[in-house]
Amino acid sequence: MDGAPAEHPEPTPPTGTNESLGFPPDARLLIVNCDDFGMRPTVNAAVIESVEEGIATSCSLMTVCPAAPDAVRLLRRHPAVPFGIHLTLVCESPRSPWGPLSPAEKVPSLLDPCGNLFEPTPAGRAALLGRARPDEVETEFRAQIDAVADAGLAPTHLDFHCLADGGRDDVLDLTVGLAAEYGLAVRVWLEKGRHAMRRRGLPVVDHDFLDSFSLPTEGKAEHYGRLLHELPAGLSEWAVHPALDGRETEALDDGRPVRRTDHAFLTSPEAREAVIREGITLIDYRSLQRVWSRAAGPV
Repeated sequence: MDGAPAEHPEPTPPTGTNESLGFPPDARLLIVNCDDFGMRPTVNAAVIESVEEGIATSCSLMTVCPAAPDAVRLLRRHPAVPFGIHLTLVCESPRSPWGPLSPAEKVPSLLDPCGNLFEPTPAGRAALLGRARPDEVETEFRAQIDAVADAGLAPTHLDFHCLADGGRDDVLDLTVGLAAEYGLAVRVWLEKGRHAMRRRGLPVVDHDFLDSFSLPTEGKAEHYGRLLHELPAGLSEWAVHPALDGRETEALDDGRPVRRTDHAFLTSPEAREAVIREGITLIDYRSLQRVWSRAAGPV
């Protein structure tokens, strides 16, 4: 990330997102959201640090996971940290599994033949999406949202764990309906969903969504630096996955160092310097929530 930056990329034609959020059309807006908050204590600690001391702007809480109570305690201790709810219908942790918050007998279509949540493999996701009943998905999503409300916390948005835009049109539709009911925004990033939301006057990202699991771990800081330099005008979002270094983190994700390299970059002085140098405006989902709360109606 050293050296004088070249010219910024040409702004893309505005969709009106910037203006709806109260920013000029040429502003380069970026949400840096830490997913998987609540999955492990090492994830929780890194998420809080990445938001409070780094360039991350918000996080998403998995209410079904073993470390969710720890995450809730941290959110109470750090009330300035914006967070959403990472709606979760799959489990990639067979050694320390999590299940639905709803009683199993109320959501049988969400469970595999062994009575567990499906794994987020291509086959597992296909099996889940092929059998999940919309009413049971809604039951589980409400349970996950209400768990946060019952804890006395106020989320900003809903997003999905391992299922882009919920994986099915009807799941996205019911989630948008829940967001309207609870006064929240929704992360929508596939092209079809983005067009549908814009037709309803609901702001969503203007550009391709970035999942940090898609990035190489070698030279990640330099790669992130290039992405910041190339960030176009309009609203972009990065879904990042920080965790502290250590044995527990190494056990996640088959030993891939995605999480610790995310944490290292997000909390680095170089990251903050790059954001300032590039003139990027970091925002969180509260900006979108205000517009969604005013504009969202029945699906």
